[in-house]
Amino acid sequence: MNFKTKISRAKTFIVENILHTPERELTGLWRNLRKLVSVIRITAKHFLDDELQLRASALTYNTMLAIVPILAILIAIAGGFGFEKIIESQILESFPAQRDALSTAFQFVDNYLKFSQSGIVIGIGVVFLLWTVISLLSNIEMTMNKIWQAKERSLYHKINDYTSLFIILPILMILSSGTSVLITTFLKDAEEMFGFITPLIYKLLELSPYFFTIVFFTVAYLLIPNTKVKFKYAFIAGILCGIAFQLFQYLYLNGQIWVSKYNAIYGSFAFLPLLLLWMQLSWLIFLFGVLLSFSMQTADYGNEDNVKSISSQYYKFILLIISCVIVQRFEKGLPPLTLQNISSSYNIPIRIAKTVINKLIDSGIIIETLNEDERVPSYQPAFDISKMSVGMLLSRVDADGTGEKNFRINRNEKYKLQWDTITNAYNTMYNAMDNILIKDVEIEQINK
Repeated sequence: MNFKTKISRAKTFIVENILHTPERELTGLWRNLRKLVSVIRITAKHFLDDELQLRASALTYNTMLAIVPILAILIAIAGGFGFEKIIESQILESFPAQRDALSTAFQFVDNYLKFSQSGIVIGIGVVFLLWTVISLLSNIEMTMNKIWQAKERSLYHKINDYTSLFIILPILMILSSGTSVLITTFLKDAEEMFGFITPLIYKLLELSPYFFTIVFFTVAYLLIPNTKVKFKYAFIAGILCGIAFQLFQYLYLNGQIWVSKYNAIYGSFAFLPLLLLWMQLSWLIFLFGVLLSFSMQTADYGNEDNVKSISSQYYKFILLIISCVIVQRFEKGLPPLTLQNISSSYNIPIRIAKTVINKLIDSGIIIETLNEDERVPSYQPAFDISKMSVGMLLSRVDADGTGEKNFRINRNEKYKLQWDTITNAYNTMYNAMDNILIKDVEIEQINK
């Protein structure tokens, strides 16, 4: 066997066989390798399927609309405490690649606030300001929820969360600036006493943008999606994408000398296409981190390959398993399970579990309930479990009204015999299983 054949076989094992080998049969390095391959495949697949570049473009457009209103709100809140200059300097330090664009935006903000104070901008202007800000934040949340396949927050929670964000953010920025000034002052006073340590601390301060970006990305990945995100995965994604964002800013700043031709074409507006490019790539880095945290957490709940090509028989098999788990836990008085609990406890790929649970909710078999963490729903039976038979389950799922039936084929006259044949076959199957209750179909691990 030559070297090329060995490499080919190793590739086949790593990419294909290892993903279909049960995790309990793998140990140590192989289990970690299996998870790494799974994360890479899920990330690559969803990067294409979820059209991340298109979503980044949409957020770029929303950001362009909302940048002045957002800055106006932040500076107006900070101005109430007399710290508007601190906020401006902090924003400029956080985005050094866009000093020109931000300086222009601050001029618009100053004009806007002056007009507002004189009463010129009222009514429609205020509504537009609030709408653009809420639209941006809502679209960010919606994009992250789509990646995580989570439901949207209620309007009440959105208003509450967004208001809290705009009150807390200026305070954090002021505290950050004050901390930096305090440390710098302390170092100057203590330079003679701790001269050998001071250069090291100055170097660490130069890395502070990396630290704050990692913290910001981690918190965003952890709190914005309307689902429970494990901290370790949000943190890993925050580290990788936070560093990538800062390196991108560095390359952008040092690479502008190579795009001087834009000055000849656009003149004083040369910053605009560069700003759009910067926003597009920045959002792409941020959304990639969302996808990465999703992929790492999803890899814990089973392989997602071939989810779309699942057979009808296997789909109904999973349907019955999840129904039995929910009903029998309710009968035993055990706490209801979340989607992640069901997926990990019964080795069901999370995407299949999510699809099945949504079908059961639409069919009126189960309902969502909120546990202590209100962002993570759990599931319970929707009605008396003594009336839930396997036949009724399948009947409701097959006739839940979500599928289209009104095509041009005339099933009431010309093809009535064929339609009646298939309908009677289904009814016979349902009736045969009407005496089998879901609560009586035994399943393992029900007491865990």
